[in-house]
Amino acid sequence: MMPALSPALPYYSLRDYLQNRFGERVQKVTLDAGLTCPNRDGRVGWGGCLYCNARGSGTGAAALGQSLAQQLAAGIARLSARYQARKFIAYFQSFSNTYAPLSRLREMYAQALAHPQVVGLSIGTRPDCLSPASIDLLASYSRTHLVWLELGLQSAHDRTLRLLNRGHDVACFAAAVRQAAAQGLQVLAHVILGLPGEDRADMLATARFLATLPLAGVKIHLLYIIKGTRLADLFVRGDYQPLSQEDYVDLVVAFLELLPPHFVIHRLTGDPHSEELLAPAWCLDKGLVLQQIKKTFLDRQTYQGRLWQPTM
Repeated sequence: MMPALSPALPYYSLRDYLQNRFGERVQKVTLDAGLTCPNRDGRVGWGGCLYCNARGSGTGAAALGQSLAQQLAAGIARLSARYQARKFIAYFQSFSNTYAPLSRLREMYAQALAHPQVVGLSIGTRPDCLSPASIDLLASYSRTHLVWLELGLQSAHDRTLRLLNRGHDVACFAAAVRQAAAQGLQVLAHVILGLPGEDRADMLATARFLATLPLAGVKIHLLYIIKGTRLADLFVRGDYQPLSQEDYVDLVVAFLELLPPHFVIHRLTGDPHSEELLAPAWCLDKGLVLQQIKKTFLDRQTYQGRLWQPTM
């Protein structure tokens, strides 16, 4: 059933989805399981993605010696105090969280689900780090808990994926989505706006591509520049400039117009660590960015899915 999109928020937000499903506020607790990625350890490449630093876009908690149980307890305590939440999703965020032996994965996920306040899992990983066995394992949890499988795509253009050092192609992503969705998993695509070499038409082509797949949600990131990355080297040399806030807001609205209205929108911008950020400074004010996105939707009298064209 299609969600009811209101003028107050003309896209289907994760907060609304969780409220509808659980009848109360549900918060995500980010976890670092201490894993890595195949384009870091040499299986498909070295050095990671162009934009990724040594923390793998996560907290770095595992490197500090914090166990999953400690991370989970601390996150629940903090979010309970801030939001008065009583239910939580364990979000395995850093690096690729299906890139380990099945026994290790089973142990990780079971630790999180053993907490009485955890109602679901969100597993961030790469499409080339899935196996039939790992998909089956996650599908088994989805019978009793909410499970989101978060797959990084970033762009629907193979030339861009090669530039980013992703180590997989678009066809790999599409196949992984179809395999996981066929087992009943809710699959979430990660995309990035403002990638080197891409123009507006390229980015909107990615939206049209996502709309053809059996996805349940999308997470949209701005390409911001973090210290210690190869993207930072490009920026310092003057070979890359990030999007302006105005251009980013415009692209997000246009992107969502092309997505099906049933896609849950998990994120519309990123959360860089301020001490690591080189540019753009405007992305640190997440609240303002979200306000501008909402205002642009209202000013244009548009909404998620307005330009979506269903495929037969």
